Amino acid sequence: MAGSSLLALIDDIATVLDDVAVLTKVAGKKTAGVLGDDLALNAEQVSGVRAERELPVVWAVCKGSLLNKAILVPAALALAVFAPWLITPLLILGGLFLCYEGVEKLAHKLLHKGESEANDKALASALADPNVDLVALEKEKIKGAIRTDFILSAEIIVIALGVVDGKPFGTQVAVLSGIALLMTIGVYGLVAGIVKLDDGGLWLSRRDGQPALQAIGRGILRAAPWLMKTLSVVGTAAMFLVGGGILVHKIPQLHHLVEPLLTGLNGFVQVLVSSLADASAGIAAGAVVLAVVTLAQRTFKRG
Repeated sequence: MAGSSLLALIDDIATVLDDVAVLTKVAGKKTAGVLGDDLALNAEQVSGVRAERELPVVWAVCKGSLLNKAILVPAALALAVFAPWLITPLLILGGLFLCYEGVEKLAHKLLHKGESEANDKALASALADPNVDLVALEKEKIKGAIRTDFILSAEIIVIALGVVDGKPFGTQVAVLSGIALLMTIGVYGLVAGIVKLDDGGLWLSRRDGQPALQAIGRGILRAAPWLMKTLSVVGTAAMFLVGGGILVHKIPQLHHLVEPLLTGLNGFVQVLVSSLADASAGIAAGAVVLAVVTLAQRTFKRG
């Protein structure tokens, strides 16, 4: 009897762990868009500090990110217990924010290109000026990166919470904690690798007597800036796909508009059409929110 009870317990534990693994994988896929944006933004945030301070800055931001998630995960679990009806509205708000952020980023690059270039030049001048307090500059970068991480972490946790909505509390704890930890390690591990990529390329390019390694190093140095640009583009596109997908699946009116487009389709074509519909909804929603925010800002300024 005791043996059969133990086997039953082990089977129950295995079932729960399997559910946790599956749900964590689903949550990971749904939060991939935010992850891409998080990765690109944090890599941009820590670039511009001295080479020997890059990894300490990444570690400082990583610790801040862990603290953010230590606050957000219990808050999300309390929400699931005491106000589960708020999960869908928060998901929709998170989707709208992602779409708004994507459109705002595109608009800023198109309409304020000169301003971005001026900011980059000002940062380069500050780093070259011996009178500038680099410690204070570094602290400001860390604070800004942690603030950005808090917003993106909140989006990740809310999206993951939507995946485990209605599941047992223990499963919710395991999935949210797992996603929070995996995302933090994944993002800041990759950020650390990206910010040191040019140093690795430089080291390889200076390997005397090893032309193959020198060629690889030069290739890495040429590819590093393009990697940053690619991350930014992929992150922005993913924001529209994830944000628009949330809106399409959580707002019945939008879902009913998109559903007929997928009727009769299957395989790759269905995925492609669904992704285009999600991205289109995301861009349209982001443009509307940006217009409302811009109008509100101008109205308050006049007042």
